[in-house]
Amino acid sequence: MRSAVKMISVLTIIGFISGAVLVLVYTYANPIIAKNRKKEMEKAIFRIFPEGKTYDKRTFGKDTVFNVKDKKGSLLGYAFLAKGNGYQGAIEIMAGIKSDLKTLAGIEILESQETPGLGQEIASDKFGSQFKGLEVAPEIIYVKNVEPSKPNEIQAITGATISSRAVVTILNEKIEVIKKDLGKLK
Repeated sequence: MRSAVKMISVLTIIGFISGAVLVLVYTYANPIIAKNRKKEMEKAIFRIFPEGKTYDKRTFGKDTVFNVKDKKGSLLGYAFLAKGNGYQGAIEIMAGIKSDLKTLAGIEILESQETPGLGQEIASDKFGSQFKGLEVAPEIIYVKNVEPSKPNEIQAITGATISSRAVVTILNEKIEVIKKDLGKLK
């Protein structure tokens, strides 16, 4: 009996110490992680809009839209985050749509848990470059084993159709919401 009480006491103390250490590490690391995420997000915005020099934020409910402007202050377009599920986990995309709301400026994959060597190809320049200048009306479509023939088509990654489809679905859903949000301003 005495041995059991001693063992429970030691485990309780170790549990409290471990919990306290986790809280300290989280408290220290969380602001650094947030700062790095913001920095990566800003880099993605300016990779999508290379001529962009500044941006300001607008919030529509749960959605945030970044109005990207050139050095003269003229609106180039809108950047926004789009999130959804892929084959193996969440995919987070920074996308940019030109100010006409009809053409994509480009995309950047910020986070992906897709299969290395296959689904992870969604983060490659080869896949991402297909979205530059892509029309979004009618909605984006992916094609398999053929070259895209319409201005709203991209070619799916061979062996990673599910990941390609996920990116297209995530973008189509978010673009529809963003267009409605921005349409309220006009």
